[in-house]
This record gives sequence, structure tokens and C-alpha cells, in this order.
Amino acid sequence: MSKIKVLIVDDSAIVRKIFTDEISRHPDLEVVATAPDPYVARDKIVQLKPDVVTLDIEMPRMDGLTFLRKLMRYYPLPVIIISSLTPKGSNMALEAIDLGAVEVLAKPGGAYSVGELGVQLVDKIRAAARIRVVSRSDPPATAASSPPSPPLALSQTTQKIVALGASTGGTEALKEVLVRLPANFPGTVIVQHMPPKFTTAFAERLNGLCQMEVKEAADGDSVVTGRALIAPGNFHMLLRRSGARYYVQVKTGPMVHHQRPAVDVLFNSTAQTAGANAIGVILTGMGADGAAGLLAMKNAGARTYAQDEASCVVFGMPKEAIKLGAADKVLSLGGVAGELVRYLSSGNNR
Repeated sequence: MSKIKVLIVDDSAIVRKIFTDEISRHPDLEVVATAPDPYVARDKIVQLKPDVVTLDIEMPRMDGLTFLRKLMRYYPLPVIIISSLTPKGSNMALEAIDLGAVEVLAKPGGAYSVGELGVQLVDKIRAAARIRVVSRSDPPATAASSPPSPPLALSQTTQKIVALGASTGGTEALKEVLVRLPANFPGTVIVQHMPPKFTTAFAERLNGLCQMEVKEAADGDSVVTGRALIAPGNFHMLLRRSGARYYVQVKTGPMVHHQRPAVDVLFNSTAQTAGANAIGVILTGMGADGAAGLLAMKNAGARTYAQDEASCVVFGMPKEAIKLGAADKVLSLGGVAGELVRYLSSGNNR
């Protein structure tokens, strides 16, 4: 099997060395070149034809977004954005996803150790290499999204909990689902594999698009009708209950499947806390995080769904869940929101 060829584009010589050293430790990966800015990167791409590019988003001479826009138009490749842990960096990273980047990672330091980042970087490079990126010669057309569903009856929302998990491709997938849900959809808890600060910007963006309130979770936040809570980067999120009140516990802890937050942590706690009152959905992403947790939810009586291969950016997490028999039903991404509303409106008959 041929090696995955990687080009590292970053103005920091230290970051270029850290990434090169980490990637070179893996026999299936090869750093074919590094570049300190997009002008050098352009020539390296034409000459060496890398499979994956890691791209610093804030650089001199030409910023990463401008370069990404040109790259997606003339020479589309899987691009992993490397960004600083700042509000500006987070918002630029989300804009990069809109332009066609497939993943986002935080620069070494701060909340992430170099070792943790290295593991995630390698996993994301492997996932990115499998993605077929299409040219963005024109701005992507705004899809004619279905309007949000009409409100559900109060009795259909008060005791239900919906848990969603996603990774690579998940930012767009979650947006596709959440914008179609009614304002009084059941309390929803979400894990999307993202670094800290990025989840803050992601939640704020979704809150401006959705009928529901969407916020980055804080420890002790109530899970209530009309609210979706997104696990903050670098923290696990668990569902808890006190009497009739559901709430989330946000805590640190060991990585699970090389992830923090991990979907399995959320799903397992949801199985234990909500049982048959829960609905679980696993969306696009690499690896197996969430598969065992979704099975635990199903075994506890929850209704469970997995995204189908055709609509996934990476058919990893849903595939593993389906292999375990964890999904009651496999759905296209476009059908998830409608199925959730239909199921809740049907009296919740299995």
C-alpha cells in the first residue's frame, strides 16, 4: 500500500518540525515537504501532488483562508486546518470548513499537549486521505433546506432526551440536522470532536441559525425542551438526573478513543440516566467512538439511529455502530431531522 503523502504549511519552523517528527513515526504516512507560506506551498503541491495538506490559517504574505479558497477552486485537496486557540482563530476555522476544509485542529500548546495533538493529527490525516474533495469553482450554492418542523405536542418533548455524536464532517452534518428541528424539540446533548474555543464559536454559529437555543455546555446546565448543549472541547460531557431534572456534568478525564470529549462517554451516561426516554444518533466520523455507547443506549431501551454511508464524509463511526447492531434504523443525513420528529410525533412506538 502506498504511503499517504502530506504537505505541512505553517509559518512556524517549530510547528513544522513537531508535525514532521510525529507524522514520520508512522510507516503509512510520509511528509513529502513543508512550506512556510502559501506561495511556497503552491509550488510544492503542483510538483509533489500530496494527498493531504495541513494548513496554518494565520500566515504572512497570504492568509490561510485566501489560499484555501484558491486551492479549492483550482486544485481541490483534503485540507486540515491548524488554528490558534483564539476567538478569531476559531471563527476563521469555521469559515475554512465552509470553504471546503475537512477538519480543524488547534496548534500545539495551551489545552493540548504535543503528544495528544500528534495522535489526533495522524488520525485526522488518515481520515482526510479517504475523502474525495470536489472543486469549489463557484461559491457553494445554498441548499434549499426544508423549513423547521412544526412544534411538537408538549407531552412529546418534556421527558425525552436526544443525544448526538459526530466527528469528521460533523460540523456540517449537525447543522443540517439542527436547523430543521422545531423550537420545542426535546432537550438535546451533543458531542462533536473539536478543540476548545472552537466549540464555543460552533455553538454560537448554530444558535444564530436554529429555532432551538444552542449553547456550549457548562457544568450543571439543565437539559430542557428547546435547548441543545454542545460538549466543550477538551472536556467530557455526561448526562445526569436529579429528580425530574436532567442536567449535564462537564469534567476532565482520560481520553477515550483518543478523544475528549468522547461520544461514548456521553452515550453511556445517557443510557444509564435516561434509558428508554432517550434517542441516540451517530453521524459521520472516523473511528469507533460512539458505537459501543449507542449499543448501550439501545440495550437500555432507547431508539437509535446511524447515518448511512452515502451521505457520510467518513463512514467510520456509523459503520462500527451498524456492525454492532446498535442502530434501529440507518438514515441519510437529509432524513435524520424528519425521522426524529416523526418518531416523537408517533407516540414513540418502536
